[in-house]
This record gives sequence, structure tokens and C-alpha cells, in this order.
Amino acid sequence: MTRPAIALYQPDIPGNTGTILRLGACLGFDIHVIGPAGFDLSDRALKRAGMDYLAIASLTDHVSWESFEAWRTSAGRRLILATTKARTPYFEIDYRADDIVLFGRESAGVPDHVHDRADERVTIPMRPQARSINLAISAGMVAGELLRRFGPGPDPA
Repeated sequence: MTRPAIALYQPDIPGNTGTILRLGACLGFDIHVIGPAGFDLSDRALKRAGMDYLAIASLTDHVSWESFEAWRTSAGRRLILATTKARTPYFEIDYRADDIVLFGRESAGVPDHVHDRADERVTIPMRPQARSINLAISAGMVAGELLRRFGPGPDPA
């Protein structure tokens, strides 16, 4: 059964990544980390944030954007970029079960060549004076919408 997934582009902060892995484990969403990350994926802070949920998390580590793109295009999955540069609110698009929602790195988002590859772009509406929302909170908001539309994932085998 194909389910929506969450992807992180070169994340900087292990605590955010661990929290998102825990979120994915609890809700049944696969998490893809597109490297290089700004930390070792075996980092203690990642494990502390993910707690004991890392054992049931579905994590795929892609060594580069190119390897992720090769996998994604061969799987025929649509890429939805969550970005402050979009105009469409994240709750106003028609998600598909095979979508991958991509979040950029905490310090810099995604480069233009990654932005250009997205099939759709969504944003979290914010007050004009606000710059951005924490990565883990943003992923949680979008995951909540995916959960509302698709329900929780199956229990791991």
C-alpha cells in the first residue's frame, strides 16, 4: 500500500529530524533524508528526540539529491515542496497517496534546482512579519493534514 511520505533535504538539526522520525513512526509515514545531513544520522541528539520510536520508524537515507531524484522518478512519485515561497496553502491541494512532501534544510531551505523539480509547492500561511516555522512543527502540521486525508499507516510487520 503506497502512503504519502515526508522528505527532508539536508537537515541541519538532529533534534528536528529525530522528532520527525518519531512523528513518522507514530503515524505510519515513511521518512526520507536527503544527504548530506549536517550531522551524523547516528547522532545522540537524533536518538534522544526519536526516543524508542526509531525502532519502528521507516527511514530511507539518500546520499544525495541526485540519488533521491533517481529513486523518486523511477517510482513515479509526485514531489510536493513545502516552502515559504509558495502561495498555495498546504491544506488546499489534492494530495495523492504516492506524494512525497519535501521540507528544506533549517538554515537555507532548498536550492533553486530542487525548487524547480517540485510538481507542486505549498506553504503554511503565516503573519507577514513572520519568517518561518520550526521544521518539526511544519512537518507535523502537514502530517496532520495527510493523516486527516489518508488515515494512519498500517502497523509495522
